[in-house]
Amino acid sequence: MVDGVFPPCKLMGEAMLLKWRGLGAAVLAFAAVVAATNGAYAASLKDEIAPTGKLRVAIATSTAGGAFWCTRMENGYAGVPVDLGKAMAAQVGVPVEYVEYHNSGEITDAGAKGGWDVAFLPKDAERDGKLTFGPIYDIADATYIIRSGSTVTNFATLDQDGTEVAAIEDTTTLRSAKAHLKKAKVTVFKTYDEAFSLLAAGEVDAFALSRDQLNEMAKKLPGTKVLDETFAKTSTAVAVPPKHPQALAFVTKFMTDAKSNGALRKAFDDNGLKDAPLRTQ
Repeated sequence: MVDGVFPPCKLMGEAMLLKWRGLGAAVLAFAAVVAATNGAYAASLKDEIAPTGKLRVAIATSTAGGAFWCTRMENGYAGVPVDLGKAMAAQVGVPVEYVEYHNSGEITDAGAKGGWDVAFLPKDAERDGKLTFGPIYDIADATYIIRSGSTVTNFATLDQDGTEVAAIEDTTTLRSAKAHLKKAKVTVFKTYDEAFSLLAAGEVDAFALSRDQLNEMAKKLPGTKVLDETFAKTSTAVAVPPKHPQALAFVTKFMTDAKSNGALRKAFDDNGLKDAPLRTQ
């Protein structure tokens, strides 16, 4: 200070210090608002997507897994939906709980009744009005597996009077098979295991399902063959119950990220689908 006057540089330094202190306080205040907002959003998301305190993931079980079907294990379940559901629950910050159903039709019906929080299942026009779907993570070819000892070699020789084709109740494949076959009889079964057992015993001529599933089935049933032709494309997607906008936004982002960060590929690889290409939308 000279004659009671502070040097200009010192005044500027103090002014800058006050300015930075003000900016620091503003940044801290903004961070606090963001943290509070994120905390409120996280709590709101949990209330909507996991109202029971757990993320209830709907699954359908069979003797061979796939992009949709899961299998029972000694310590729980295995399958692509199992792995995706577990990772999703971890992001939400809640435990995962798997809710088992016989088929995708049962999953659809239970969704409107609050039976589950997230599902991974085939979508079609029949289900679009009952559930809210997110991204498609698999597009599968639907075809038929033919019983051992049969002379059927293609769709033309399959679609004949007196031929019986098994399909699972209220599934997209059932609806497509009924539309495809003009002469053969399509018999509906409630569970995968029931239709599988009848095919193994030679009591039905064929079983309609997705190709990846049937290829796994053929490994367990010597003499059976999976036809090369395809009668429908089945799109499998993540879904949430109706009127759950936050849940839909979350699962949409999760699946979009899973496609790009390798999590979806890993789920396929870890469940016997290493040779299956990722066909998504």
